[in-house]
Amino acid sequence: MFRTEQFTTPDEPCPYLAGRTMRLSCFYARDVAAGELDVLLSSGWRTFGATYFRPDCGPCRACVPLRIPVADYRPSKSQRRTIRRNRLAEVRIGPLRYDDGVYEVYRDHSEHKFGKRVDRGSFIEGFCESSCPSLLSEYRVNGELAAAGFLNRSTHGLSSVYFCYRRRFGRWGLGVFSVSAEIGYARAQGLAYYYLGYWIADNTSMCYKERHRPNQKMDWETGEWS
Repeated sequence: MFRTEQFTTPDEPCPYLAGRTMRLSCFYARDVAAGELDVLLSSGWRTFGATYFRPDCGPCRACVPLRIPVADYRPSKSQRRTIRRNRLAEVRIGPLRYDDGVYEVYRDHSEHKFGKRVDRGSFIEGFCESSCPSLLSEYRVNGELAAAGFLNRSTHGLSSVYFCYRRRFGRWGLGVFSVSAEIGYARAQGLAYYYLGYWIADNTSMCYKERHRPNQKMDWETGEWS
C-alpha cells in the first residue's frame, strides 16, 4: 500500500447535526490490499476513491462506526416485507467497472435527492477508480436498472460505500433490500462483517442503520466493537 501522511481538514459546519462543526482526519492511498483494508475498516476508517477518512471532531463522538455480523443477521418484520416486495428483483454483484446505466442512476438520484448536478468525470474519479478491492451491485426491476451500490471488499468484510436508485423506484425500499442482498452475498462469500459506515442517532438520514440487527458499534476511545 502506498499512502500519504495523515492530515486534518479545516473545521466546517457539520452536515449531519445542526450547530456543530466537523473536521476529518484523512490520507490518500492506493493499492490497498484486502488485509490492509480490514485493519482500516475495523479502526473506523472509510474510503471514497483514494481518500481515506474518519471523524476528528474533538469531544463529539456522534458518528459511530457500525457493522453487522453477517452470520447472525435477522431482518425485522418490516424489513422482511420489503424483501418480499422486491423478491423478483434481479441482483448482480461483480467487479467494479464504469457503466453508462449506473451513471444515469447516480445522476438521477443526486438531482432528485440532493438537488445536486453531477458530471461524468467526477463520478468516474470518485466511484470507478478505486484504491482497494471493490465491487458493484446492480438491481434490476422488470429488466430495468433501478439501483446500484458501490462496495469495498476486505479479507473478512464487505463495506457499503454508496447506494443510489432511480427516483421512480423510491417507494420500493431498495435501500433496505440492498442491505439484505449484500449481507447475503457476504455470507455466501464466507465474510464475517458487513460495514454500514457511520450511525448517527440524532440524524434521520443516518439513524436507519441501527435498525439492521444484530449490529456492533465501535467505541472511539477503546477501538473495541460491541
